[in-house]
Amino acid sequence: MGIRSGSNLERVLHDRGFAVTAEVVPPRTADAEAVAAQARALRGYADAANVTDSPTGAAHMSPVAGAALVAREGLEPTIQLTCRDRNRLAITGDLLGAWALGARNVLCLTGDPVQEGARPEVAQVHDFTVLDLVRFTVRLRDEGVSLGDHRIDPAPRFFVGVADLPLIPGYDPGRLEEKAEAGADFVQTQITYDADALGEWAERVRPLGVFERMFVLVGVAPPRSAASARFMRDHLPGVVVPDEVVGWLEEADDPEAEGVRLTVEVVKRIRAIEGIAGVHVIGLGREESVRRVIEEAGLLPRHQAT
Repeated sequence: MGIRSGSNLERVLHDRGFAVTAEVVPPRTADAEAVAAQARALRGYADAANVTDSPTGAAHMSPVAGAALVAREGLEPTIQLTCRDRNRLAITGDLLGAWALGARNVLCLTGDPVQEGARPEVAQVHDFTVLDLVRFTVRLRDEGVSLGDHRIDPAPRFFVGVADLPLIPGYDPGRLEEKAEAGADFVQTQITYDADALGEWAERVRPLGVFERMFVLVGVAPPRSAASARFMRDHLPGVVVPDEVVGWLEEADDPEAEGVRLTVEVVKRIRAIEGIAGVHVIGLGREESVRRVIEEAGLLPRHQAT
């Protein structure tokens, strides 16, 4: 895999550094400072930050606008684009616009389903599948070919990522293999608290050549309390929270500090798994917890890609 996008994240990964990504969630308002403040809090701690695309199916500020605000603060954005809300015309426009505004990485997603009971009037589009989106973005980059075989120059040269749920019941490794074959360069996994189970997953997909074809970054998130850990276990597909983790949080005098400690231990164990290229640290609304995990896991200073 050669460097094509010029993104900092891509260079760090190709330099064989252990990458760190984080997350910026645009608000459900038009407040630009809400985005800028998150970016400033993560600058110097992450190689790039995902800018989310209306998570949970609720309307948030556009990730294209969010990516521009993050880039303006000196943090590299990874724009998340879902197939849920856009036809291929809108997807093309957002890819071109995001590149022009400073995004060099894109995470291709199906998108969280809209909760029909809460928002019955919202139509879900899905003109592209996520595999279609990956193939389209890769062709746009490698061949400069857009819709209708229209040739464009300059074309966006995105570093292309996808998501995976390695610990979901009934996991099908073939789905990740399809994303690799479609041309994805990196994958970010769902949050994990069970490093042993993650290691077993790694051994399962290793014969497929996943680690040679894609950079794998594992999702981690410091829980704020036992209640938040139980919520993730019960409501987020693919999140496995061992009972002892919930117990330690329940017994802790300072559950938030305990959540950081537990996450640091998970990160250290993940780093020992052959082939894992980095972590994606999700703050659950608390950038301070993200910084503490990165600091205490020994992931500073961040790499200067060459």
